[in-house]
Amino acid sequence: MYDVLRRYLEWSGLRVRLVSNITDIDDSIINRANREQRPWQEITHKCEAVWFDAMGKINVARPTDVPHATEYVEQMVTMIGELVANGTAYLTDDGVYLSVERVPDYGLLVHQSLDDMLAGGGDRDVFGADNKHHPADFVLWKFSKPGEPAWPSPWGEGRPGWHSECVVMSLDLLGEGFDLHCGGQDLKFPHHENERAQAVALGKRFANRWMHHGFVVDGEGEKMSKSLGNVANLLDLMEHYDPRAYRMLLLQSHYRGPVSVTQDNIDASVKALAGLDAFAARTASVAAADPDADVLAAFRERMDDDLDTPGGTAVLFDTVRRANAALDGGAADAGALVAAVHEMCAAVGLVLKGAAEVPADALAKAAALDAARAAKDFATADALRAELQADGWTVETSKQGTTLRR
Repeated sequence: MYDVLRRYLEWSGLRVRLVSNITDIDDSIINRANREQRPWQEITHKCEAVWFDAMGKINVARPTDVPHATEYVEQMVTMIGELVANGTAYLTDDGVYLSVERVPDYGLLVHQSLDDMLAGGGDRDVFGADNKHHPADFVLWKFSKPGEPAWPSPWGEGRPGWHSECVVMSLDLLGEGFDLHCGGQDLKFPHHENERAQAVALGKRFANRWMHHGFVVDGEGEKMSKSLGNVANLLDLMEHYDPRAYRMLLLQSHYRGPVSVTQDNIDASVKALAGLDAFAARTASVAAADPDADVLAAFRERMDDDLDTPGGTAVLFDTVRRANAALDGGAADAGALVAAVHEMCAAVGLVLKGAAEVPADALAKAAALDAARAAKDFATADALRAELQADGWTVETSKQGTTLRR
């Protein structure tokens, strides 16, 4: 969804710098390395490669910056030292913690009191519960156990806490008061609240706006997770379906709500794509025109309203319907409607497969079919149609000519 947001903002004329950080050291990585008896770096490098390969296949543009937590440890130590020096952080026998009671507006992001927030906490274990001054205090620096990855610090060898990694990288690359911080709803507390708390404790402005997306859920409306055993693997999905189908599915779901990935939804997305591809094939030879301004204004109105992608795609499909009708009737506005469809697809990163991908020999048969129809040689036209259909093509003939699609 954030790739859709980025593409839409750039299509709207804004210059976007997108930072997507890599947490390449944490407890789960260390535990897996120990369990599998292999270097932790090997795990992180492989997972990162698989991630970006999958993102490329669903046409997610690479972020402007991809910082790694291990590249910023020195800066993290410096930041933690500043928090210790100003009395906001304190030392225990297992690490350095931030005192949330020293942050005057702690909880502002989630609009909850400190006591209410303690009932949350996400999926991560509470670390160092026996050493903290307050149950909500969180670790900034963890002392390492023998054999674990470690970096030097004034307090002892260890590694940074998850919350410290993210705040240091975002402030370093985007600066104070950057425009937008994104993430899942489960990160709002504690992770994002704790990022913000560190910046506030340092007297710095953090993100001006926040955007949190809903969960991917199964057909029962339950959040997908490994612990529930209902994960649909994206890599497997892309082996069996057009990768664009997942983007189409997301576009028809609002980012705030749950995204339901079911067989019916995937099949519906595949069908919707087929319709768009057929439209692209049909209109490949339509003369270039300026996009219909009223259509784009309606599209912008929906997308500007909290990234209403379901509303935006509704405008898209309605315009396809209108364009087809205009083509059938020879209307003068057909070209402008066709151009508007392609503009909207570009705005959300939806690549259509049109006539350009049809082989030359098939296009030649389609042209011969049109010539035969024009000469009223319907027997030849029918024979050419049968040949194309036998080769696996769907043959669609209109006043504008014959188009082919798989």
